[in-house]
Amino acid sequence: MTMTLLEIMRTSSVIPVIAIDDPEHAVPLARALVAGGIRVLEVTLRTRHGLAAIRAMSAVPGAIVGVGTLTQPEEFAAARDAGAVFGVSPGLTPALIAAAKSSGLPLLPGVMTPSEVMAAREQGFLQLKLFPAVPAGGVGMLNAI
Repeated sequence: MTMTLLEIMRTSSVIPVIAIDDPEHAVPLARALVAGGIRVLEVTLRTRHGLAAIRAMSAVPGAIVGVGTLTQPEEFAAARDAGAVFGVSPGLTPALIAAAKSSGLPLLPGVMTPSEVMAAREQGFLQLKLFPAVPAGGVGMLNAI
């Protein structure tokens, strides 16, 4: 069953951002998080084990695994093929928009300024990630816009 990004986000009040250095830790970590009620997992591509971790964690019953730190268009299809069901990027470019559309991977783009929020919404992105949150002003920034 394909889920929309909003449905995925509503599944869990917390979405941990996970960087896997040792692929042996991927499945036990996913099982522990799911057992604790945290089903939505964002696995970053910041380590060389990111895609392998996505592949392993997506096989854990109840886990909804996405890919984080998407910065290159070719990463979308590779992540989808590894089992990711959503993606997160630190920003939004025309090339990333095209890759998200062609891969069918729902994208949660990072935004930092009101102009970036407006541009993302113009492109049809309704769910956005304030990134980086603390340098951007955190909750105070969100309240201001």
